Amino acid sequence: MFIQTETTPNPQTLKFLPGVGVMPLGTAFYTSAQEAKTAARPSLLAETLFRIEGVSAVFLGADFITITKQPHVEWEHIKALLLGAIMDHFVAGKPVISGEAKTENTEGDSEIVSQIRELIDTRVRPAVAQDGGDIIFRSFHDGIVELELHGACSGCPSSTATLKQGIENMLKHYVPEVIAVEAVA
Repeated sequence: MFIQTETTPNPQTLKFLPGVGVMPLGTAFYTSAQEAKTAARPSLLAETLFRIEGVSAVFLGADFITITKQPHVEWEHIKALLLGAIMDHFVAGKPVISGEAKTENTEGDSEIVSQIRELIDTRVRPAVAQDGGDIIFRSFHDGIVELELHGACSGCPSSTATLKQGIENMLKHYVPEVIAVEAVA
């Protein structure tokens, strides 16, 4: 098994591409070993990665794993350990995640919220996934769109610019009711 790595716009985050599917449906984001163990969709892979000193977040995408390190840790000190843990997990044939993906209930969405969701899903999420992250729609009220940042996007120095100059401008163009876009935890 050969695992490729790619840098991301966030210097604290690397994208690992194992060459096989990681998440068949949805995505998952963990910020601690405890969360990886007790979440609605626990991940043995994420738990294992958190055992490596310096790992602060793990994001699981369709065909990639994004790992964020603590600022005081250097990639040279943990990259080989991370590659080994990922390889061992997939070679052993262990499942990446337990539990079923939740589908968002969009039945009660207004026309505006439906438009916002569609724009985010078709134009924003694919581009952000290329950089090892994900953006999830959380709400729309009083003209404000709230989005949750995961993976490389979480804590990325350029995420504010991406939100304001990229996503906010696009949403305002297509959905005039949008006044602003904000990141939420």
